[in-house]
Amino acid sequence: MQGNLPPEAQEKLEELQDLQEKAQQVATQKQQAETQLQESETALEELDDIDEDSTMYRSVGELLVQTSYDDAEEDLEEKVENLELRVETLTKQEERVQEQFEELQTELQNMLGGMGGGGGPGGPAGGPGAGD
Repeated sequence: MQGNLPPEAQEKLEELQDLQEKAQQVATQKQQAETQLQESETALEELDDIDEDSTMYRSVGELLVQTSYDDAEEDLEEKVENLELRVETLTKQEERVQEQFEELQTELQNMLGGMGGGGGPGGPAGGPGAGD
């Protein structure tokens, strides 16, 4: 199909495919950050059920190192804050990429006009928002 397209349309199609790949990368990063956030929030909640005088350990690479309750709580709270910010940033980036994708897709469809190029690459299911 690409061999029949004008050079400008081929360029737009390549940009569209690049944006789709970028959208998938951002979605993967966001999913990983959300998982880490959920795990950190759960750990922070579990900390509430632990006696502050209990002996506690944290994982540092391959080792378990003794730590205080206050240090563990402070570190987890900081981690949660950072991960919330990361998820928020990735959400905004995801929205920007989606907007760029839709604009570029519209441009490509307008460029192809009557060439029967409807549907676009991968169709609606292949867009950046697929699988959310």
